[in-house]
Amino acid sequence: MKKVETKNELINEMMRFKQQNKSIGFVPTMGFLHEGHLTLIEEAKKDNQIVILSIFVNPLQFGPTEDFDSYPRDKKRDEELALKAGVDLIFSPSVEEMYPTEPSYTVNVRDRVNVLCGKSREGHFNGVATVLTKLFNLIRPNKAYFGMKDAQQVAVIEGLISEFHFPIEIVPVATIREEDGLAKSSRNVYLNELERHQASALYRSLLKARDDINNGERNIDQIKKQVQQMIMKETTGKIDYVEVLSYPELKEMKVIKGKFILAVAVKFTNARLIDNITMEV
Repeated sequence: MKKVETKNELINEMMRFKQQNKSIGFVPTMGFLHEGHLTLIEEAKKDNQIVILSIFVNPLQFGPTEDFDSYPRDKKRDEELALKAGVDLIFSPSVEEMYPTEPSYTVNVRDRVNVLCGKSREGHFNGVATVLTKLFNLIRPNKAYFGMKDAQQVAVIEGLISEFHFPIEIVPVATIREEDGLAKSSRNVYLNELERHQASALYRSLLKARDDINNGERNIDQIKKQVQQMIMKETTGKIDYVEVLSYPELKEMKVIKGKFILAVAVKFTNARLIDNITMEV
């Protein structure tokens, strides 16, 4: 496994792979790898001859009150897990390498962002789209892999790919969960023991809503109300949102029809958790 930290090193490696006509799968991450990331790597290995993993905690996607400095980092552990998973190359640049000066150009995302997490994290997806534009241009993968735990991010990236005509296939990968259903996340380490026990209620509330929809419920307000009630009853967390939107357009719906997402976000003491399911009726 090769490790590079500069753009020039990365470009040289990518030229070598391209000259060999190797298909390239790309898994962008902010590190502190968990089973969800490893599943993305596994999927990339199935489809491609070369797997590139980026590890970069991107400051542009953190708001002024968010946890950039305290975001969990463990470079040695990440490299060990990546090696074991079969990654061919890790790109782990510094902030100065990716942003040597104050950015003069950034990507401004106007669609699919003023709902769900984007509604309370102004500028977050601009940061995501900007860093991915840089990484896509440097790596030029055939396919890029993203977890559906952050389904809004997947929707935004699909829009980015379409808007800028990147010749890249986006591969959404199902959410990886703990045994009790909690979506795996680097932020789960911030939950205390009680909150960790309670957090499984997020997914259970979504499953209950899915069952109700499958049994014929079509009233969006009623579905949202039931999800809210279960989370409030079974957790001490504060609900940020419960939403039902068309997917991937992320538009409001008057009635449940076609493909849609049911998504929740809940704030605990030191962690804000998100989860979702997508369905089609």
